[in-house]
Amino acid sequence: MLNRIILIGRLTRDPELRYTPQGVPVASFSLAVDRPFSNQQGQRETDFIDCIAWRKLGETVGNHLTKGRLVAVEGRLQVRSYEAQDGTKRRVSEVVADSVRFLDRPKDGSAPDMSMTDDVALPDDLPF
Repeated sequence: MLNRIILIGRLTRDPELRYTPQGVPVASFSLAVDRPFSNQQGQRETDFIDCIAWRKLGETVGNHLTKGRLVAVEGRLQVRSYEAQDGTKRRVSEVVADSVRFLDRPKDGSAPDMSMTDDVALPDDLPF
């Protein structure tokens, strides 16, 4: 069986970095990903996809990405259920990131510390 997802899109908001009670970092973020076709009005529709990144990758995402940044996310789709505070059952679909590649530079022109993770690359580092 295979569960792999590759997305390229822009962050819809700044990532939210938090820590589990055990101290494990986790970053939550959402990507706006354009569909590869136009609708009947000639416009492209956009999907908004929730993503999470754990541990060192989560810290890198939380510390170096901001709203509007272009990234490639590779990971797996996770669907989980939980009970809300009002007692209703909810389902959440999200992409659990294995790698996040920075595809543009920050607006201030600075680059992230490349030693923080092997899962970060800038456009100049791409082989094509």
